[in-house]
Amino acid sequence: MDDTPESPDAPDVRGAPEISRTGELIRKRRTELRMSQAELAEKVGVGIRQIRRYEAGEQQPLLLVGVAIAEALKVSVTELAGATLLHRISLSGEWWMAWQTSQHGQEVITSQTVMLTQQGDLIHVKTNSRGSVTLDEGGYNWRGEMRLWDNKVLLGWYAAEDGAVNSKGTLYFVLHNHGINALGMWTGLSHDGNVVSGWGVLARSEDEARAQIAQLKKTVGATALRMVPPTEGLSDDAN
Repeated sequence: MDDTPESPDAPDVRGAPEISRTGELIRKRRTELRMSQAELAEKVGVGIRQIRRYEAGEQQPLLLVGVAIAEALKVSVTELAGATLLHRISLSGEWWMAWQTSQHGQEVITSQTVMLTQQGDLIHVKTNSRGSVTLDEGGYNWRGEMRLWDNKVLLGWYAAEDGAVNSKGTLYFVLHNHGINALGMWTGLSHDGNVVSGWGVLARSEDEARAQIAQLKKTVGATALRMVPPTEGLSDDAN
């Protein structure tokens, strides 16, 4: 029996399929986080050549190195080992979002670009612009988060990040089976009321996002747009 400890550079050919899957996950998550191989190597405490070997599937990281990689990439050690969620839909990148909203009680369809940054099941969302309408017309920049459930449902929140705009609320979207778009609704505080809701679409192009909004209104109905006037609720003497 050989008790010689493994060298960090020694190739480990045991469980080759897992090595390949682990390498693919390291590369994919590093890309999603916009992290270079050099940056990952520095966080983990190994050389950049070692990271290249892991990603190429030439080697499997030893336990302590694997834990450090998992922490740096914000994934579980189990996931890093290639056992789960290797086929999670990747949504990172620039998208278009279209909204059925209102301005002074009248329906308005807006669209804007957003950047999605995915970390496991958590997706950070931030607008790149106010989009098709100005601030005076009801457009505003916002940020938010969504969580991916079962590769199918996105649940989250949004909050304005634009001057004195106070809009904020919740998001619910259902993903297309191939992850090419998502259809859903938003509900929240708006200039037009305390509880306002409407259709929302996530797509790769502005034309598609707006077309999907039009299709939702045509097939499901425009009644998704609902507005509750500003109210503080019923007082005790209202009965």
